[in-house]
Amino acid sequence: MSRARAEINLAAIASNLKFIKSKSKSQVLAVVKADAYGHGLVAVAKAAESAGADWLGTALLEEAISLRNGGISKPIIAWLTPPGEDFKTAINLDIDLSISSIELLTEIAAAGKAVNKVPRVHIELDTGMNRGGFGDELETVISDIASHVKSASIKVIGIWSHFARADEPGSAMNQTQLSRFNSAVEQLKNAGISSEYLHVANSAASLTNQDAHKNIIRWGIGLYGLSPDVNNMGSSAELGLKPAMKLISKLQLVKAVKAGQSVGYGSTATTKVDTKLGVVTMGYADGIPRNANNLAGVFVAGQRAALIGRVSMDQFVVDLGAASLAKTGDEVIVFGDGSGGEYTIDEWAKACGTINYEIVTRIGTRVPRIYPRE
Repeated sequence: MSRARAEINLAAIASNLKFIKSKSKSQVLAVVKADAYGHGLVAVAKAAESAGADWLGTALLEEAISLRNGGISKPIIAWLTPPGEDFKTAINLDIDLSISSIELLTEIAAAGKAVNKVPRVHIELDTGMNRGGFGDELETVISDIASHVKSASIKVIGIWSHFARADEPGSAMNQTQLSRFNSAVEQLKNAGISSEYLHVANSAASLTNQDAHKNIIRWGIGLYGLSPDVNNMGSSAELGLKPAMKLISKLQLVKAVKAGQSVGYGSTATTKVDTKLGVVTMGYADGIPRNANNLAGVFVAGQRAALIGRVSMDQFVVDLGAASLAKTGDEVIVFGDGSGGEYTIDEWAKACGTINYEIVTRIGTRVPRIYPRE
């Protein structure tokens, strides 16, 4: 094998998709942005589509185009498209586009006119996250939106928003945002702007807030078998999800060292006893966070081996222990679902002071994605 690989369990992807479909009467939009959270865009999209996904969603337009060119036939939406994007291609490929400004709406409508096809759009509403979407300015632009609808220069397919704190199910902000969303939808309807689809629920809300389901739910981190928030919502296992990514590498070297020896750049760690160290052939150029600490490590020769010292660009060191049977060339599991005793993605996230989303999405292109048959 190569020095590293990410094994993606597509059966787990399918299981997680079917799981959420069993929990909701709404259509399910499988979120495959950011190269399917690092799991592989087209392969994951096909697995989700086969498992019953009703929609596919990306942030970037180029990923949506890749999906359509890759054979995905279900409805696709791309929701982060600044002015200047290739809207003509998107419209010709029946890719839905999100609008959050009049400038963007005007450009998309013009692109539709140029290709003689009505663009399918989703209106994004800012209900309190203060990121994307029409917020307080909706009142001043609603007549312009209505004019485009009336002239059939756009077709409004959906109206949507995004929760800021859905992974905190007890937060009052969730209900505030939902109320604002409902009010804005009614405001649009009164202006002659209605849509077939409403969507506001992300993975966390899909799992905890039935009122937010509307008629589409966006299934993102849950599709990959990971908890939206381990502390507030429980682990993958507790939620009934199956992590899909296993990261595997190799020991480039195993060496015996004495107690009191410093390890790595900056000599930030020192061996406390005589031990064996293993050099793992991955580093921050592959997406292993440089700030990871010894709460993370690898699983090798039947045991966990904690990280020691700083992660380098192409390698990091683990403390194997003096009695370890690991040897140069052995494979190691960097993380997996934990069922075999290996470190989990959530444990790596904790060791880096971040969230599981970041751990999987940052695994770089130097690491091939492999899709073993079950």
